[in-house]
Amino acid sequence: MENCVLDKDSKNIPLTFLGDRLEFPPVENANEDGLLAVGGDLSPERLILAYKNGIFPWFNEDALILWWSPDPRMVLFPDRIKISKSMRKVIRSNQFSITQNRNFEKVLDHCAKIKRKGQDGTWITSKMKEAYMELFRLDIAKSYEVWEKGKLVGGLYGIDLGHVFCGESMFSTVPNASKFAFIKMVQELQGKNYKLIDCQVHTDHLESLGAELISREKLLKML
Repeated sequence: MENCVLDKDSKNIPLTFLGDRLEFPPVENANEDGLLAVGGDLSPERLILAYKNGIFPWFNEDALILWWSPDPRMVLFPDRIKISKSMRKVIRSNQFSITQNRNFEKVLDHCAKIKRKGQDGTWITSKMKEAYMELFRLDIAKSYEVWEKGKLVGGLYGIDLGHVFCGESMFSTVPNASKFAFIKMVQELQGKNYKLIDCQVHTDHLESLGAELISREKLLKML
Protein backbone atom coordinates (compact mmCIF):
# COMPACT_ATOMS: atom_id res chain seq x y z
CA MET A 1 0.00 0.00 0.00
CA GLU A 2 1.26 3.44 -0.88
CA ASN A 3 0.04 6.96 -0.16
CA CYS A 4 -1.38 8.92 -3.05
CA VAL A 5 -3.39 12.10 -3.54
CA LEU A 6 -6.85 12.07 -5.09
CA ASP A 7 -8.36 15.34 -6.25
CA LYS A 8 -11.92 15.36 -4.92
CA ASP A 9 -14.08 18.49 -5.04
CA SER A 10 -10.94 20.57 -5.65
CA LYS A 11 -9.37 19.39 -2.39
CA ASN A 12 -6.21 17.33 -2.19
CA ILE A 13 -7.00 14.39 0.06
CA PRO A 14 -4.20 11.98 1.02
CA LEU A 15 -5.34 8.40 0.53
CA THR A 16 -3.85 4.94 0.55
CA PHE A 17 -3.32 3.41 -2.88
CA LEU A 18 -3.97 -0.34 -2.92
CA GLY A 19 -1.60 -2.50 -4.90
CA ASP A 20 -1.78 -6.22 -5.58
CA ARG A 21 -1.46 -7.27 -1.94
CA LEU A 22 -4.70 -8.36 -0.31
CA GLU A 23 -4.93 -5.77 2.46
CA PHE A 24 -6.57 -2.52 3.53
CA PRO A 25 -5.35 0.28 5.77
CA PRO A 26 -6.95 0.68 9.22
CA VAL A 27 -10.49 2.05 8.83
CA GLU A 28 -9.56 4.84 11.25
CA ASN A 29 -7.53 6.29 8.37
CA ALA A 30 -10.71 7.16 6.44
CA ASN A 31 -11.37 10.86 5.92
CA GLU A 32 -14.43 12.66 7.30
CA ASP A 33 -16.54 11.48 4.35
CA GLY A 34 -15.55 7.88 4.98
CA LEU A 35 -13.21 7.57 2.00
CA LEU A 36 -10.45 5.14 2.96
CA ALA A 37 -8.46 3.97 -0.06
CA VAL A 38 -8.26 3.90 -3.84
CA GLY A 39 -7.30 1.24 -6.36
CA GLY A 40 -6.87 -2.48 -5.93
CA ASP A 41 -9.31 -4.83 -7.63
CA LEU A 42 -12.78 -6.30 -7.25
CA SER A 43 -11.76 -9.91 -6.78
CA PRO A 44 -14.01 -12.02 -4.55
CA GLU A 45 -11.20 -12.32 -2.01
CA ARG A 46 -10.75 -8.56 -1.71
CA LEU A 47 -14.49 -7.85 -1.60
CA ILE A 48 -15.06 -10.43 1.14
CA LEU A 49 -12.13 -9.02 3.14
CA ALA A 50 -13.59 -5.53 2.72
CA TYR A 51 -17.11 -6.36 3.88
CA LYS A 52 -15.80 -8.34 6.85
CA ASN A 53 -13.92 -5.21 7.94
CA GLY A 54 -16.69 -2.67 7.44
CA ILE A 55 -15.42 -1.46 4.06
CA PHE A 56 -17.31 -1.27 0.78
CA PRO A 57 -16.59 -0.10 -2.81
CA TRP A 58 -18.44 2.87 -4.32
CA PHE A 59 -17.30 4.61 -7.50
CA ASN A 60 -18.49 5.78 -10.91
CA GLU A 61 -18.03 4.17 -14.31
CA ASP A 62 -14.51 4.64 -15.79
CA ALA A 63 -13.21 5.86 -12.42
CA LEU A 64 -10.71 4.49 -9.95
CA ILE A 65 -12.10 2.02 -7.42
CA LEU A 66 -12.88 3.89 -4.21
CA TRP A 67 -13.21 2.13 -0.84
CA TRP A 68 -15.31 3.58 1.98
CA SER A 69 -15.81 3.09 5.70
CA PRO A 70 -18.00 5.93 7.03
CA ASP A 71 -18.43 6.77 10.68
CA PRO A 72 -21.15 6.71 11.96
CA ARG A 73 -22.76 3.81 10.10
CA MET A 74 -26.41 3.22 9.24
CA VAL A 75 -27.59 -0.20 10.41
CA LEU A 76 -30.79 -2.00 11.30
CA PHE A 77 -31.09 -4.41 14.21
CA PRO A 78 -33.62 -7.00 12.98
CA ASP A 79 -35.77 -6.87 16.11
CA ARG A 80 -36.18 -3.10 15.69
CA ILE A 81 -37.83 -3.17 12.25
CA LYS A 82 -40.67 -0.65 12.00
CA ILE A 83 -43.70 -1.76 10.02
CA SER A 84 -46.30 0.95 9.53
CA LYS A 85 -50.04 0.26 9.63
CA SER A 86 -50.24 0.87 5.90
CA MET A 87 -47.45 -1.66 5.21
CA ARG A 88 -49.09 -4.22 7.47
CA LYS A 89 -52.18 -3.82 5.35
CA VAL A 90 -50.13 -4.31 2.16
CA ILE A 91 -48.56 -7.47 3.59
CA ARG A 92 -51.95 -8.90 4.59
CA SER A 93 -53.42 -8.12 1.18
CA ASN A 94 -51.16 -10.67 -0.55
CA GLN A 95 -50.55 -8.11 -3.28
CA PHE A 96 -46.93 -9.22 -3.49
CA SER A 97 -45.02 -12.47 -3.29
CA ILE A 98 -41.31 -12.82 -2.59
CA THR A 99 -38.55 -15.17 -3.72
CA GLN A 100 -34.86 -15.44 -2.91
CA ASN A 101 -32.03 -15.76 -5.45
CA ARG A 102 -34.48 -16.50 -8.25
CA ASN A 103 -33.28 -13.69 -10.52
CA PHE A 104 -30.22 -12.02 -9.03
CA GLU A 105 -29.02 -10.49 -12.28
CA LYS A 106 -32.37 -8.85 -13.05
CA VAL A 107 -32.46 -7.31 -9.56
CA LEU A 108 -28.93 -6.02 -10.13
CA ASP A 109 -29.93 -4.51 -13.49
CA HIS A 110 -33.00 -2.81 -12.05
CA CYS A 111 -31.00 -1.37 -9.14
CA ALA A 112 -28.46 0.03 -11.62
CA LYS A 113 -31.06 1.61 -13.89
CA ILE A 114 -33.53 3.01 -11.37
CA LYS A 115 -33.44 6.82 -11.15
CA ARG A 116 -32.65 8.15 -7.69
CA LYS A 117 -33.12 11.65 -6.39
CA GLY A 118 -29.85 13.60 -6.29
CA GLN A 119 -27.86 10.99 -8.22
CA ASP A 120 -26.56 11.12 -11.77
CA GLY A 121 -25.79 7.76 -13.31
CA THR A 122 -25.14 4.69 -11.21
CA TRP A 123 -22.43 3.30 -8.96
CA ILE A 124 -23.35 -0.23 -10.09
CA THR A 125 -20.85 -0.10 -12.94
CA SER A 126 -20.13 -2.90 -15.38
CA LYS A 127 -17.13 -3.88 -13.21
CA MET A 128 -19.26 -3.92 -10.09
CA LYS A 129 -21.91 -6.01 -11.80
CA GLU A 130 -19.34 -8.61 -12.85
CA ALA A 131 -17.94 -8.68 -9.32
CA TYR A 132 -21.32 -9.16 -7.65
CA MET A 133 -22.32 -11.82 -10.17
CA GLU A 134 -19.19 -13.75 -9.19
CA LEU A 135 -20.08 -13.39 -5.49
CA PHE A 136 -23.56 -14.65 -6.32
CA ARG A 137 -22.07 -17.74 -7.97
CA LEU A 138 -20.09 -18.27 -4.77
CA ASP A 139 -23.32 -18.05 -2.73
CA ILE A 140 -22.15 -14.91 -0.92
CA ALA A 141 -24.25 -12.28 -2.70
CA LYS A 142 -28.02 -12.78 -2.28
CA SER A 143 -31.13 -11.25 -3.78
CA TYR A 144 -34.76 -10.95 -2.78
CA GLU A 145 -37.31 -10.51 -5.57
CA VAL A 146 -40.83 -9.07 -5.24
CA TRP A 147 -43.49 -10.17 -7.72
CA GLU A 148 -46.91 -8.83 -8.59
CA LYS A 149 -49.07 -10.92 -10.93
CA GLY A 150 -45.96 -12.70 -12.20
CA LYS A 151 -44.01 -9.50 -12.89
CA LEU A 152 -40.81 -8.46 -11.11
CA VAL A 153 -41.69 -5.14 -9.45
CA GLY A 154 -39.13 -4.76 -6.68
CA GLY A 155 -36.24 -6.28 -4.84
CA LEU A 156 -32.88 -5.87 -3.18
CA TYR A 157 -29.48 -7.52 -3.02
CA GLY A 158 -26.50 -7.60 -0.71
CA ILE A 159 -23.63 -9.54 0.79
CA ASP A 160 -24.39 -12.31 3.28
CA LEU A 161 -21.67 -12.75 5.92
CA GLY A 162 -23.61 -15.41 7.81
CA HIS A 163 -24.45 -13.28 10.86
CA VAL A 164 -24.56 -9.84 9.23
CA PHE A 165 -26.25 -8.93 5.94
CA CYS A 166 -24.71 -6.00 4.06
CA GLY A 167 -27.50 -4.41 2.05
CA GLU A 168 -26.29 -2.88 -1.20
CA SER A 169 -29.24 -1.57 -3.17
CA MET A 170 -32.98 -1.92 -3.67
CA PHE A 171 -35.48 -0.93 -6.34
CA SER A 172 -39.21 -0.59 -6.81
CA THR A 173 -41.29 -0.01 -9.92
CA VAL A 174 -44.58 0.13 -8.00
CA PRO A 175 -45.32 1.67 -4.59
CA ASN A 176 -44.21 -0.30 -1.51
CA ALA A 177 -42.43 -3.10 -3.39
CA SER A 178 -38.95 -2.30 -2.05
CA LYS A 179 -40.32 -1.84 1.47
CA PHE A 180 -42.00 -5.23 1.18
CA ALA A 181 -38.69 -6.82 0.11
CA PHE A 182 -36.81 -5.19 2.96
CA ILE A 183 -39.33 -6.16 5.63
CA LYS A 184 -39.53 -9.75 4.44
CA MET A 185 -35.75 -10.02 4.33
CA VAL A 186 -35.40 -8.62 7.85
CA GLN A 187 -38.05 -10.98 9.20
CA GLU A 188 -36.27 -13.96 7.66
CA LEU A 189 -32.86 -12.92 9.01
CA GLN A 190 -34.35 -12.24 12.43
CA GLY A 191 -35.52 -15.84 12.51
CA LYS A 192 -31.96 -16.92 11.76
CA ASN A 193 -30.55 -14.78 14.60
CA TYR A 194 -28.61 -12.36 12.39
CA LYS A 195 -27.02 -9.57 14.42
CA LEU A 196 -27.77 -6.70 12.07
CA ILE A 197 -28.27 -5.43 8.54
CA ASP A 198 -25.56 -3.01 7.44
CA CYS A 199 -27.29 -0.24 5.49
CA GLN A 200 -24.03 1.74 5.09
CA VAL A 201 -25.28 5.35 4.79
CA HIS A 202 -28.28 7.26 6.11
CA THR A 203 -31.46 7.72 4.08
CA ASP A 204 -34.86 8.86 5.30
CA HIS A 205 -36.36 5.75 3.71
CA LEU A 206 -34.19 3.42 5.80
CA GLU A 207 -34.74 5.47 8.94
CA SER A 208 -38.50 5.14 8.50
CA LEU A 209 -38.02 1.36 8.57
CA GLY A 210 -36.12 1.44 11.84
CA ALA A 211 -32.51 1.83 10.75
CA GLU A 212 -30.26 3.89 13.00
CA LEU A 213 -26.75 5.31 13.17
CA ILE A 214 -24.11 3.58 15.28
CA SER A 215 -20.39 4.14 15.60
CA ARG A 216 -18.06 2.39 13.21
CA GLU A 217 -16.30 0.91 16.24
CA LYS A 218 -19.52 -0.77 17.37
CA LEU A 219 -20.14 -2.11 13.86
CA LEU A 220 -16.64 -3.60 13.68
CA LYS A 221 -17.12 -5.38 17.01
CA MET A 222 -20.30 -6.98 15.67
CA LEU A 223 -18.59 -7.97 12.43
